[in-house]
Amino acid sequence: MTIADAAPDFSLPGVYQGKVKNYSLRDARGQWLVLFFYPADFTFVCPTEVTGFSRLAGDFSREKALIYGVSVDPVESHRSWAEELGGITYPLLSDADKKVTRAYQVLHPKDGVAIRATYVIDPEGIIQYSAASNMNVGRSVEETLRVFRALCTGRLCPADWKPGDATGGSEHKY
Repeated sequence: MTIADAAPDFSLPGVYQGKVKNYSLRDARGQWLVLFFYPADFTFVCPTEVTGFSRLAGDFSREKALIYGVSVDPVESHRSWAEELGGITYPLLSDADKKVTRAYQVLHPKDGVAIRATYVIDPEGIIQYSAASNMNVGRSVEETLRVFRALCTGRLCPADWKPGDATGGSEHKY
């Protein structure tokens, strides 16, 4: 899977504000989706990422993006962990059977959990950005937001571009 590929469809149970329901890629159509995978609940690095996305969820939402966090933990673990973290402002999805982590090619071959991977999927279901890191290195939620905002411009955005900075034309001249 790479940029410009159709994102693999999924339907997973998730917990949001203590309630369990199914979430799917199909439900996100027409909106941007930030889909991020993380290894496990109740760990050292993961809560920094999960709460980081929660802290910036309003910024993503204002620009019409949904956020889904995914791990192989069961829904009840997500519910308990979200409560322990003081609440999360987006759904945590359970991929207990590991089908989605396999479809997105982010299942760690030895540990059997998701690696740290982030996908930004456009309203048509096409992957526009992906990033992955080793299990011991947390991702930058602010960088994910910056890249998402750059993608939304539809224009050429130089390195370290921020909203309000100059952009190039809309044609793809790299």
